[in-house]
Amino acid sequence: MSDTARLAHICRHPIKSAGFEEIETAELVVGQPMPFDRLWAIAHEGAGLPALAPGWEPKMRFLRGAAEGGLQAIAARLDPVLQTITLTHPARPALENASLLRDGARIVDWIAPLWPATRPAPSHLTRRADGGALSDTPDPFVAVLSLSSSRDLGARMGRDLSIHRWRGNLWVDGWAPWAEFDLIGKRLTIGAAELEVVEPITRCQATMANPMTGETDADTLSALETGFGHRDFGVYARVLRGGRVARGDLVQ
Repeated sequence: MSDTARLAHICRHPIKSAGFEEIETAELVVGQPMPFDRLWAIAHEGAGLPALAPGWEPKMRFLRGAAEGGLQAIAARLDPVLQTITLTHPARPALENASLLRDGARIVDWIAPLWPATRPAPSHLTRRADGGALSDTPDPFVAVLSLSSSRDLGARMGRDLSIHRWRGNLWVDGWAPWAEFDLIGKRLTIGAAELEVVEPITRCQATMANPMTGETDADTLSALETGFGHRDFGVYARVLRGGRVARGDLVQ
Protein backbone atom coordinates (compact mmCIF):
# COMPACT_ATOMS: atom_id res chain seq x y z
CA MET A 1 0.00 0.00 0.00
CA SER A 2 1.16 3.54 -0.68
CA ASP A 3 2.49 5.47 2.32
CA THR A 4 1.36 8.73 0.71
CA ALA A 5 -2.34 7.95 0.41
CA ARG A 6 -4.55 10.85 1.42
CA LEU A 7 -8.20 11.44 2.20
CA ALA A 8 -9.41 13.27 -0.90
CA HIS A 9 -13.17 13.62 -0.36
CA ILE A 10 -15.65 13.31 2.51
CA CYS A 11 -19.28 12.81 1.53
CA ARG A 12 -22.58 12.39 3.32
CA HIS A 13 -26.16 11.87 2.19
CA PRO A 14 -28.52 13.28 4.83
CA ILE A 15 -31.69 11.92 3.18
CA LYS A 16 -31.36 8.43 1.75
CA SER A 17 -31.22 8.56 -2.08
CA ALA A 18 -32.10 12.26 -2.03
CA GLY A 19 -28.94 14.28 -2.18
CA PHE A 20 -25.16 14.00 -2.02
CA GLU A 21 -23.00 16.53 -0.19
CA GLU A 22 -19.23 17.04 0.09
CA ILE A 23 -17.83 18.36 3.36
CA GLU A 24 -14.37 19.32 4.58
CA THR A 25 -14.26 17.51 7.93
CA ALA A 26 -16.21 14.96 9.95
CA GLU A 27 -16.09 13.73 13.53
CA LEU A 28 -16.26 9.94 13.41
CA VAL A 29 -17.73 8.11 16.41
CA VAL A 30 -16.90 4.60 17.62
CA GLY A 31 -19.39 2.08 16.29
CA GLN A 32 -21.33 4.68 14.32
CA PRO A 33 -21.71 5.44 10.59
CA MET A 34 -20.71 8.75 9.00
CA PRO A 35 -22.39 11.56 10.99
CA PHE A 36 -25.61 12.83 9.37
CA ASP A 37 -25.44 10.16 6.67
CA ARG A 38 -28.85 8.70 5.79
CA LEU A 39 -30.41 9.79 9.05
CA TRP A 40 -33.64 10.42 7.14
CA ALA A 41 -35.41 8.63 4.33
CA ILE A 42 -38.64 9.04 2.38
CA ALA A 43 -41.01 6.15 2.92
CA HIS A 44 -43.44 5.23 0.16
CA GLU A 45 -47.13 4.46 0.60
CA GLY A 46 -46.58 0.71 0.50
CA ALA A 47 -44.04 0.71 3.33
CA GLY A 48 -46.44 1.07 6.25
CA LEU A 49 -43.84 2.92 8.32
CA PRO A 50 -44.48 5.56 11.00
CA ALA A 51 -42.69 8.91 11.09
CA LEU A 52 -40.32 7.35 13.62
CA ALA A 53 -39.20 3.92 12.49
CA PRO A 54 -38.45 1.66 15.47
CA GLY A 55 -35.08 0.64 14.04
CA TRP A 56 -33.31 -0.25 10.81
CA GLU A 57 -35.59 -0.92 7.83
CA PRO A 58 -34.74 -2.52 4.46
CA LYS A 59 -34.21 -0.19 1.51
CA MET A 60 -37.24 -1.51 -0.38
CA ARG A 61 -39.47 0.55 1.93
CA PHE A 62 -37.99 3.87 0.79
CA LEU A 63 -37.52 5.93 -2.32
CA ARG A 64 -34.18 4.85 -3.78
CA GLY A 65 -31.94 5.53 -6.72
CA ALA A 66 -32.00 1.93 -7.93
CA ALA A 67 -35.73 2.32 -8.62
CA GLU A 68 -35.45 5.80 -10.17
CA GLY A 69 -32.08 7.02 -11.40
CA GLY A 70 -33.30 10.60 -11.56
CA LEU A 71 -32.98 10.80 -7.78
CA GLN A 72 -29.22 10.42 -8.14
CA ALA A 73 -28.96 13.98 -9.48
CA ILE A 74 -30.22 15.55 -6.25
CA ALA A 75 -27.54 17.52 -4.41
CA ALA A 76 -27.88 18.51 -0.77
CA ARG A 77 -26.60 21.13 1.63
CA LEU A 78 -27.29 20.38 5.29
CA ASP A 79 -27.15 22.72 8.26
CA PRO A 80 -26.60 20.17 11.06
CA VAL A 81 -27.17 22.73 13.81
CA LEU A 82 -30.51 24.05 12.56
CA GLN A 83 -31.33 20.69 10.93
CA THR A 84 -32.38 22.37 7.72
CA ILE A 85 -31.57 21.17 4.22
CA THR A 86 -31.40 22.70 0.75
CA LEU A 87 -31.98 20.36 -2.20
CA THR A 88 -31.24 21.02 -5.88
CA HIS A 89 -31.87 19.05 -9.07
CA PRO A 90 -31.45 20.00 -12.73
CA ALA A 91 -35.16 19.44 -13.39
CA ARG A 92 -36.57 21.13 -10.26
CA PRO A 93 -36.44 24.59 -8.66
CA ALA A 94 -34.29 24.56 -5.55
CA LEU A 95 -35.86 23.66 -2.22
CA GLU A 96 -34.31 26.15 0.20
CA ASN A 97 -33.76 25.64 3.94
CA ALA A 98 -36.44 23.03 4.58
CA SER A 99 -36.63 21.90 8.20
CA LEU A 100 -36.05 18.19 8.60
CA LEU A 101 -38.11 18.32 11.79
CA ARG A 102 -41.12 20.34 10.57
CA ASP A 103 -41.13 20.43 6.76
CA GLY A 104 -41.33 16.76 5.91
CA ALA A 105 -44.41 17.27 3.72
CA ARG A 106 -42.65 20.09 1.87
CA ILE A 107 -39.67 17.82 1.15
CA VAL A 108 -41.92 15.00 -0.04
CA ASP A 109 -43.87 17.36 -2.33
CA TRP A 110 -40.60 18.60 -3.82
CA ILE A 111 -39.28 15.13 -4.62
CA ALA A 112 -42.59 13.60 -5.78
CA PRO A 113 -42.34 14.79 -9.44
CA LEU A 114 -39.03 12.93 -9.76
CA TRP A 115 -40.58 9.61 -8.68
CA PRO A 116 -42.33 7.31 -11.21
CA ALA A 117 -46.13 7.33 -11.10
CA THR A 118 -46.03 3.56 -11.61
CA ARG A 119 -44.49 2.98 -8.18
CA PRO A 120 -46.01 3.46 -4.71
CA ALA A 121 -46.16 7.21 -4.14
CA PRO A 122 -43.86 9.05 -1.72
CA SER A 123 -45.56 9.16 1.67
CA HIS A 124 -43.53 10.90 4.38
CA LEU A 125 -40.10 11.70 5.72
CA THR A 126 -39.01 9.24 8.37
CA ARG A 127 -36.07 8.60 10.69
CA ARG A 128 -35.15 6.01 13.29
CA ALA A 129 -36.39 6.38 16.85
CA ASP A 130 -32.99 5.18 18.11
CA GLY A 131 -31.10 7.79 16.08
CA GLY A 132 -29.42 5.24 13.79
CA ALA A 133 -28.93 5.43 10.05
CA LEU A 134 -31.28 4.13 7.35
CA SER A 135 -28.45 2.84 5.18
CA ASP A 136 -28.62 -0.22 2.93
CA THR A 137 -27.01 -2.40 5.60
CA PRO A 138 -28.16 -2.68 9.23
CA ASP A 139 -24.54 -2.51 10.38
CA PRO A 140 -23.22 0.98 11.28
CA PHE A 141 -20.52 1.08 8.61
CA VAL A 142 -18.59 3.88 6.93
CA ALA A 143 -18.05 3.41 3.18
CA VAL A 144 -14.39 3.78 2.12
CA LEU A 145 -13.66 4.09 -1.60
CA SER A 146 -10.63 4.54 -3.84
CA LEU A 147 -10.21 7.24 -6.47
CA SER A 148 -7.73 5.11 -8.40
CA SER A 149 -10.27 2.28 -8.65
CA SER A 150 -12.86 4.72 -9.96
CA ARG A 151 -10.38 6.04 -12.52
CA ASP A 152 -9.46 2.51 -13.59
CA LEU A 153 -13.07 1.47 -14.06
CA GLY A 154 -13.79 4.70 -15.94
CA ALA A 155 -10.85 4.05 -18.25
CA ARG A 156 -12.15 0.55 -18.96
CA MET A 157 -15.52 2.09 -19.83
CA GLY A 158 -14.02 4.93 -21.86
CA ARG A 159 -15.49 7.68 -19.69
CA ASP A 160 -15.04 9.66 -16.49
CA LEU A 161 -17.08 8.47 -13.52
CA SER A 162 -18.22 10.95 -10.89
CA ILE A 163 -17.52 9.88 -7.33
CA HIS A 164 -21.16 10.60 -6.53
CA ARG A 165 -22.35 7.59 -8.52
CA TRP A 166 -21.07 5.44 -5.66
CA ARG A 167 -22.53 7.23 -2.60
CA GLY A 168 -19.36 6.67 -0.58
CA ASN A 169 -18.21 8.48 2.58
CA LEU A 170 -14.40 8.54 2.60
CA TRP A 171 -12.52 8.70 -0.71
CA VAL A 172 -8.83 7.83 -0.66
CA ASP A 173 -6.31 8.93 -3.30
CA GLY A 174 -2.94 7.21 -3.63
CA TRP A 175 -3.76 3.51 -3.39
CA ALA A 176 -3.13 1.17 -6.30
CA PRO A 177 -6.36 0.39 -8.18
CA TRP A 178 -8.51 -2.12 -6.31
CA ALA A 179 -6.00 -2.45 -3.43
CA GLU A 180 -8.82 -1.63 -0.99
CA PHE A 181 -10.06 -5.23 -1.26
CA ASP A 182 -6.71 -6.43 0.13
CA LEU A 183 -7.41 -4.42 3.28
CA ILE A 184 -10.37 -6.51 4.44
CA GLY A 185 -9.66 -7.56 8.02
CA LYS A 186 -7.03 -4.84 8.45
CA ARG A 187 -7.07 -1.43 10.12
CA LEU A 188 -6.78 2.08 8.73
CA THR A 189 -5.75 5.26 10.49
CA ILE A 190 -7.25 8.40 8.99
CA GLY A 191 -6.66 11.62 10.87
CA ALA A 192 -7.52 10.96 14.51
CA ALA A 193 -9.75 7.98 13.70
CA GLU A 194 -9.06 4.27 13.31
CA LEU A 195 -11.26 1.97 11.23
CA GLU A 196 -11.37 -1.75 10.55
CA VAL A 197 -12.15 -2.75 6.97
CA VAL A 198 -14.90 -5.36 7.10
CA GLU A 199 -16.29 -6.33 3.68
CA PRO A 200 -16.74 -5.24 0.05
CA ILE A 201 -19.75 -3.20 -1.06
CA THR A 202 -21.90 -4.90 -3.68
CA ARG A 203 -23.46 -2.40 -6.07
CA CYS A 204 -26.89 -1.87 -7.62
CA GLN A 205 -28.42 -0.07 -10.62
CA ALA A 206 -28.28 3.32 -8.88
CA THR A 207 -24.61 3.59 -9.91
CA MET A 208 -25.63 3.53 -13.58
CA ALA A 209 -27.28 6.98 -13.30
CA ASN A 210 -25.34 10.17 -13.90
CA PRO A 211 -25.39 12.27 -10.69
CA MET A 212 -25.28 15.49 -12.71
CA THR A 213 -28.26 14.71 -14.96
CA GLY A 214 -30.09 11.74 -13.44
CA GLU A 215 -29.93 9.91 -16.77
CA THR A 216 -28.89 6.26 -16.91
CA ASP A 217 -25.81 6.51 -19.09
CA ALA A 218 -23.13 4.07 -17.87
CA ASP A 219 -23.40 0.31 -17.34
CA THR A 220 -21.17 0.19 -14.28
CA LEU A 221 -22.49 -3.22 -13.24
CA SER A 222 -21.60 -4.92 -16.52
CA ALA A 223 -18.18 -3.25 -16.47
CA LEU A 224 -17.50 -4.64 -12.99
CA GLU A 225 -18.73 -8.11 -13.92
CA THR A 226 -16.76 -8.16 -17.19
CA GLY A 227 -13.57 -6.87 -15.64
CA PHE A 228 -13.62 -8.62 -12.27
CA GLY A 229 -16.42 -11.17 -12.11
CA HIS A 230 -18.36 -9.33 -9.39
CA ARG A 231 -20.32 -6.14 -8.70
CA ASP A 232 -18.22 -4.90 -5.78
CA PHE A 233 -16.89 -1.36 -5.53
CA GLY A 234 -15.47 0.07 -2.31
CA VAL A 235 -15.40 -1.43 1.17
CA TYR A 236 -17.33 -1.06 4.38
CA ALA A 237 -15.38 -0.19 7.53
CA ARG A 238 -16.21 -0.03 11.22
CA VAL A 239 -15.01 2.88 13.37
CA LEU A 240 -12.83 1.53 16.19
CA ARG A 241 -11.47 4.85 17.45
CA GLY A 242 -13.40 8.04 16.97
CA GLY A 243 -11.95 11.38 16.03
CA ARG A 244 -11.78 14.12 13.45
CA VAL A 245 -10.99 13.38 9.83
CA ALA A 246 -10.33 16.07 7.24
CA ARG A 247 -9.58 16.32 3.56
CA GLY A 248 -5.86 15.88 3.04
CA ASP A 249 -5.34 13.61 6.05
CA LEU A 250 -2.78 10.83 5.64
CA VAL A 251 -4.33 7.36 5.30
CA GLN A 252 -2.20 4.57 6.78
